[in-house]
Amino acid sequence: MTRFRVRRGAVVAVLLVLAFGVAAALGVQAYRTAGDHRAQADRVLRDYARLAAARVAQWTATYIYYAVKPPLKALQHAHEIAPHKPLPVPKDLHFDIMEHEFSIAPFIRFTFRMDLKTGQLQTSGQALPPVIQRWLSDTLPVHTRTVYDTSWHMGTVLGQPEGDRRYVAYTVLRDSDGTLRTALGFEAKPAALTPLVVQATDTQKVALLPRPLTGGVQYDSMGSIIITDSYGVEIYRSAAQYKSPFTARDTIGTDMGALFAWATLRESMADKLIIGGLPKSRLPLILGMLGLTAVLIGTALFQLRRESQLTRLRTDFISGVSHELRTPLAQIRMFSETLTLGRVRSEEERRRSLAIIDQEARRLTHLVENLLHFSRSERQTTHITPEPTALAPLVQEVLDGFAPLAAARGATVAASIPADLVVPADPGAVRQMLLNLLDNAVKYGPAGQEVRVGATRDNGIARLWVDDGGPGIPRADREHVWERFWRLERDRGSSVAGSGIGLAVVRELAHLHHGRAWIDDVGPNAGGTRVVIELPA
Repeated sequence: MTRFRVRRGAVVAVLLVLAFGVAAALGVQAYRTAGDHRAQADRVLRDYARLAAARVAQWTATYIYYAVKPPLKALQHAHEIAPHKPLPVPKDLHFDIMEHEFSIAPFIRFTFRMDLKTGQLQTSGQALPPVIQRWLSDTLPVHTRTVYDTSWHMGTVLGQPEGDRRYVAYTVLRDSDGTLRTALGFEAKPAALTPLVVQATDTQKVALLPRPLTGGVQYDSMGSIIITDSYGVEIYRSAAQYKSPFTARDTIGTDMGALFAWATLRESMADKLIIGGLPKSRLPLILGMLGLTAVLIGTALFQLRRESQLTRLRTDFISGVSHELRTPLAQIRMFSETLTLGRVRSEEERRRSLAIIDQEARRLTHLVENLLHFSRSERQTTHITPEPTALAPLVQEVLDGFAPLAAARGATVAASIPADLVVPADPGAVRQMLLNLLDNAVKYGPAGQEVRVGATRDNGIARLWVDDGGPGIPRADREHVWERFWRLERDRGSSVAGSGIGLAVVRELAHLHHGRAWIDDVGPNAGGTRVVIELPA
């Protein structure tokens, strides 16, 4: 049966470890799945951020086109009427604002005409510093060849020659051969771009993302916008700014001054953009569940180990009790048969046989009392009846009854108890405790030893102790020996039988008296063991 239980415990332990392995594998899989879900959601939000940046770039380019195109048309018209006359100065330019409200006219500082073949530059309006004139002469031909958009019939350049920021818009006319020949345009203050972008990103007219995606939420609460030029100078920054990993940049157009639109989506808006919202990290939950599983499995394994230990201790207990019962019963049976069959040869031998029968009967009585008390303790039905008890006569009575057992093992017992020491205790319980201590002292001590019983009273506390001359109990085991079924490792394989419940009974009876029991050394230089019972006096 014991072997079966051990095998069953091993199987259960293996199954628990496998269950934890499965739980860990499921946790890892769940973590990876959650990570994939999060990565997919991140990609979607970054795609939305790119879409938002593209929309902002498109609006801004559209507004720049509609703001710049009218004055360019006016310059083209003036050139076609009088190609050899100077262009009109900015204040003489007359053009319609078209369907958009913003007019760039107040920001225009000069107009110009440039022959792209000869490089001849003519200007009207504010005088040009030589640095600006050289920059314009160098920049326009290159920009016309590489950037100019012939489908829009216009181009813009934002530069800062020697730190002087300039914004130039121009269109190019073809000659009779269809070659781009004459550039007509104007230079305006770069500050004109700021109100232009403000109007382009007006939240009353446009949304950062298509409304079917956002449920109608305006972009100022969904994200933020920044417009910069190629030099990193901010042209526009929305009033609300958010920090988020979902930020994207799009080019407004190299032909529109090489401006950049930055769009940032609020992370908290994920619930509006993704069904179910942005997945939260499942790592704390998974780790918590794995930790709880590990704790539960560890507890189960500990209980299995404890059950295995208890099974072994119960087996040792049954073996020890059986041995303790068998020895006195065999003695009683042998000497009773001797008396019954009349095999005694003298009166002295008859008396000796009767004494041995009495001695072994006492041993049986003591053992049965321990077993009965242990049984009541298991069922938690142990009760005591305290009464004023004089320890001296009670101890002497116990010693007189125990003397034959001690003599059979070659030991003597002596007591020194104050005659006036009275404690509120159950006499039967005190007798049982003392007998258990004496039995252990004689059983595990050397032959010929003297077992001493003593008692004192101090500050309302009575202490009753038993000293023996045995090998002593290691300090590491002095608490374990009070546990049920526990025996010292050195005694488990010895010929000394024991049930392992004697000291457990002593401590429990002491606790029922609101006292305690512990193990001490007999003296600093003496061997042996002192077991102390402390009772209220």
